[in-house]
Amino acid sequence: MMVCETESKTFSADTFAARVKTSEPLEGLNIEPNLLQKFKVEPGIKVKLGNIDPCYCANHVSHETALPEMLSQLHKMDQLQNLMYAERKHSVLVVLQGLDACGKDGVVRHITTGMNPAGCRVVGFKQPTPQDLRHDFLWRVHPHFPARGEVVIFNRSHYEDVLVVRVHQLVPVHVWSKRYDLINELERLLVVENYTTVLKFFLYISREEQLARFKRRLDDPARRWKISEADYREREYWDDYVQAFQDMLQKTSTQHAPWFVIPSNHKWFRDLAVSQIITRTLEGLDMQMPETAVDIARIRRRYHAAELEAKAS
Repeated sequence: MMVCETESKTFSADTFAARVKTSEPLEGLNIEPNLLQKFKVEPGIKVKLGNIDPCYCANHVSHETALPEMLSQLHKMDQLQNLMYAERKHSVLVVLQGLDACGKDGVVRHITTGMNPAGCRVVGFKQPTPQDLRHDFLWRVHPHFPARGEVVIFNRSHYEDVLVVRVHQLVPVHVWSKRYDLINELERLLVVENYTTVLKFFLYISREEQLARFKRRLDDPARRWKISEADYREREYWDDYVQAFQDMLQKTSTQHAPWFVIPSNHKWFRDLAVSQIITRTLEGLDMQMPETAVDIARIRRRYHAAELEAKAS
């Protein structure tokens, strides 16, 4: 696989307004409309990551050609999140997994650019604490699931317990192998009881691209804080992680909580694909703005009275 990364570019609100008409419908943009279906892992399907091109970027050739769609997706995501926050009937859990340097932090930045922080939380999962280890492996994620009306993004997640734990043989096979079903049951509970939409993204980069990103961290003083010797140690287990990810995708992509394999060598396409899938999923929830809880006619009378009083003074 070739290294084909082009740098992702940040943009401001001014860029947003200048580069795209936010009222323009997505259908009017040059997009591939089926990324949700294209990247979705159907339940029980064996995924061969070696058959997936991590450089894939649909019908776009550069960040510049993709930018109008990216901005329009963010605008639409903002509208839909606001609607969900007001309705308070649905919630969304976004799970991000992938090998080191795959871009989980970048996806978090991109998604949150298009969401109101009042209704969005980001939770990062590192090595379990001693307290975590005194409980079942799902204990530490329970407090962080979204409430109705809320979006929660997991940067790494409960899936570490069928990935790192498996690769490094931290528990016996008969322990971690049972966790797939337990995870599926937990996610089904979220969907059925809390009306949570669960979207899980595996950010897939090539081995060559990972090394190239490590080098950019070494060469760029602004990125050196990300350097970790553990990244290089984990790289030695690449094949083991690939097998663990393939089994994870096959055993835990369900109709109620699907996995999506996102080609991520191009950062800009990775961000575009994730935001498009989130946006199209939110559109499918058929959300409605709730009726007001106050007497609008009475409030209008009070407003007009206050307005007249202000003019008289």
